[in-house]
Amino acid sequence: MELFERTASELSSMLKNKECSSVEITESVYNRIEKVEDKVNSYITLCKDTAIEKAKEVDNAIAEGKELSALAGIPIAVKDNISTKGIRTTCASKMLENYVPPFNATVVDKINAAYMVITGKVNMDEFAMGSSTENSYFKKTRNPHDTDRVPGGSSGGSAAAVAAGEAIVSLGSDTGGSIRQPSSYCGVIGLKPTYSSVSRYGLVAFASSLDQIGPIGRSVEDVAMLYSAICGGDKMDATSKMREYPDFKAGLSTDIKGLKIGIPAEYYGEGIDDSVKAAVMNAVKELEKNGAVVKDISLPSTEYAIKAYYIISSAEASSNLARFDGVKYGYRAKDYTTLVDMYEKTRSEGFGDEVKRRIMLGTFVLSSGYYDAYYKKAKLLQQKIKQEFNDTFNDVDVIITPTAPAKAFKIGENSDNPLKMYAADVCTVPVNIAGLPGLNIPCGSDNGMPIGLQIIGKEFSEQTLFNTAYSYEKTIGNLCKIPSLD
Repeated sequence: MELFERTASELSSMLKNKECSSVEITESVYNRIEKVEDKVNSYITLCKDTAIEKAKEVDNAIAEGKELSALAGIPIAVKDNISTKGIRTTCASKMLENYVPPFNATVVDKINAAYMVITGKVNMDEFAMGSSTENSYFKKTRNPHDTDRVPGGSSGGSAAAVAAGEAIVSLGSDTGGSIRQPSSYCGVIGLKPTYSSVSRYGLVAFASSLDQIGPIGRSVEDVAMLYSAICGGDKMDATSKMREYPDFKAGLSTDIKGLKIGIPAEYYGEGIDDSVKAAVMNAVKELEKNGAVVKDISLPSTEYAIKAYYIISSAEASSNLARFDGVKYGYRAKDYTTLVDMYEKTRSEGFGDEVKRRIMLGTFVLSSGYYDAYYKKAKLLQQKIKQEFNDTFNDVDVIITPTAPAKAFKIGENSDNPLKMYAADVCTVPVNIAGLPGLNIPCGSDNGMPIGLQIIGKEFSEQTLFNTAYSYEKTIGNLCKIPSLD
């Protein structure tokens, strides 16, 4: 087995026992990138020289007997909307094509402190707006399991890089399913953490009340390790929660006897493929065999969640993206006559169609005469959805649903139908609206394409989610298989 095929926890043990070096791991990953990147298109920017230097630093520290984190020397890909000092951060947009940040996001400082090796910045839907990574200004990322299909979005590059062996783990961001849905399509494990548990400082904002950075990996252990490294309060982020977080890997257990699983009828109805329902329910049966108790539940406001999500997220996007006007940094139109003309041409030329669509929708719902009719009602519905989840968690420990209603679709299949594209997030957006944690794990396949299930928990219950997934993983075996891409 090649080093790039191994999990972070396996490589950590090998480094500790001096069975390999960080340089060897990093070179193995870059050799894999060289072999398959032209087929997958995961990366916007590669950082090979600095990555090798960091790997050498780790190897020297190990040789000197220094105590390092379990993730030291492990290659990690970072979504290109997370600020990296000295490394181009584009948000996959023409608007920020040549932007090099003067500061790191808090999560980047944390992975640097853990001596992880950043391989590069990975592709995404422009400003994280999309469900397929087809909205990138630079390239279309492809699904490693079938390069004619999308990897999902907006963290498609983050999921595809891990699935293809082009990174051991990665960081993505999730506003309405953008970690979980591509993880489902690409057959990897991805966590959208509790809102406020990971600092958003340095994450280029899409919808500030919904955005959350989270980890992607090929084993439950890997995702638990990376989440432990990045979570925690941050004085630079007023929305982050100052509280104690456990060592999630140390807390992993396969004992789920008595765990109460809720199965909401609304997530298994019309619009969900039969193959997806069957795969998810087969996984639930395995959890039942391991001692879990299954209960049918109802979350009646689910049908309105996607409508509320697109109103709230677009409204916040229209405000957050107002800063990109060609004045201080980023793209500026070349031919203009007045200041207003410069604003208009810069934003028209710098933003792609999907970003413009969201800005226009957001500006509309915030405008005089429509604020009460749309935005205010969506915020009231958000509170209702939160309350429904809170009430449900009085009776169950976790909720299990499909992550996406179907397997990954063909590239270009939904490009001309935004509403159909938005429907790909129908199972994931309620979690963001309620600020809850959600974890995708692979649970089967449909003609070779991965299917994922979503485990939802109450606030700060990530350990319960990990343990549920860990019990299933240990029952089934390796959940994430790297395709050959020959």
